[in-house]
Amino acid sequence: MQQEELNQFHGKTRRDFMKQSSLLAGGLLAAPMLSQANFFSGADNVIKIALIGCGGRGTGAAVQALSTKENVQLVAMADAFADRLNTSYNNIKDEVGDKPGRLNVKEENKFVGFDAYQKAIALADVVILATPPGFRPIHFEEAVKQGKHIFMEKPVATDPAGIKRVLDAAEVAKSKKLNVVVGLQRRYQTSYREMYKRFQDGIIGDIVSMQVWWNQGALWVKPRKPEYTEMEYQMRNWYYFNWLCGDHIVEQHIHNIDVGNWFMNDYPVTAVGMGGRSVRTGKEFGEIYDHHFVEYRFGNGVVMNSQCRHWKDADSRVDEEIVGIKGRMLMDKAVIKDHKGKVLYQFDKKNENQPYQAEHDELFAAIAKGEYKFWDAERAAKTTLTAIIGRLATYSGQTIAFDKALNSGLNLQPAKYAFDAAPPIVPDASGNYAYAKPGITRYFS
Repeated sequence: MQQEELNQFHGKTRRDFMKQSSLLAGGLLAAPMLSQANFFSGADNVIKIALIGCGGRGTGAAVQALSTKENVQLVAMADAFADRLNTSYNNIKDEVGDKPGRLNVKEENKFVGFDAYQKAIALADVVILATPPGFRPIHFEEAVKQGKHIFMEKPVATDPAGIKRVLDAAEVAKSKKLNVVVGLQRRYQTSYREMYKRFQDGIIGDIVSMQVWWNQGALWVKPRKPEYTEMEYQMRNWYYFNWLCGDHIVEQHIHNIDVGNWFMNDYPVTAVGMGGRSVRTGKEFGEIYDHHFVEYRFGNGVVMNSQCRHWKDADSRVDEEIVGIKGRMLMDKAVIKDHKGKVLYQFDKKNENQPYQAEHDELFAAIAKGEYKFWDAERAAKTTLTAIIGRLATYSGQTIAFDKALNSGLNLQPAKYAFDAAPPIVPDASGNYAYAKPGITRYFS
């Protein structure tokens, strides 16, 4: 991206950002109507889609895009690995078998390698970005540079330097009126939207505290093969390396953290916490922790307690609880109670939607109508940074300030993206990876 394209977000304050976000959320900045000529590159108003990142989430997102009511076609695919691309293609073909015209990816439009994304993006009107999140900033920049509408999965970066890149590109996307939806799907879920409406109406009063959880069991591991370079091994096991994943507090728990930020209409000013590797300790688990507990503090003094863990056979909970002066909201059950336990509101789960599908339905409907309605990238970047400062806090034992982290320049990415290049972290002679140790690992001293 050319420097002259960038609207310099760097000088904006957190308060400036929140003021603009509030205006957008309140509809005070109108979403303009655009000519369809600005949206479609092909004939007959076909909306052409490129999939960047052909893992399970990318495959699912492509199927959801192709399941919308609009006239859409998947025309290009890109991944670092040919086997993943081919598996994804076959799975998409099986899922959209009743709509065969929607899958129109010619062999020459299946691109493999680290530069594959550039070629695929060029062929589309809308791009789906679903690679491991370490690649998200460069892919988002390229999609914006090429003037494409975007659906991108969360999180949008794994380090503060990546957040800066996303925020800069988000400013350019707005200037070009490019719709951007980010896969923080609770914001597109009917029960959460209904709960938020009632919160805005004052049903629980001002927030006094919040608790958010993503506690679950173990995840997948892919065994090392002799033919793998270290770069390939880490990319195939991307969840366990921070430059690719950001740790599960960033990659997964971001959903719950985002709910807290949404209801606060703000972002924490500090994070402090604890975490470690108490169960998931083997070399196959790279450098990430298996549990985190973070105290996020907002500018008005409200605390959001955040916990996430991956412990086999331990209690599971994926939920958010928002406590106000007049009552509390239990988001998973979609119920609001006063402090004596009386039910003030109960959402009927029979009316729940499929939020993963709703994200795409709403995005593609807007694009088909020539509307500019979605500018998710800024708030998604700020929520991603919220999760990142939580990781930095648990890794170091320090209190981490939001603004200081944002401006730190901390960059986890490799100097070169290539299978024969060295990743940012490599194993020792025993195959073990170094991991953060609170009190020893330090940031921003």
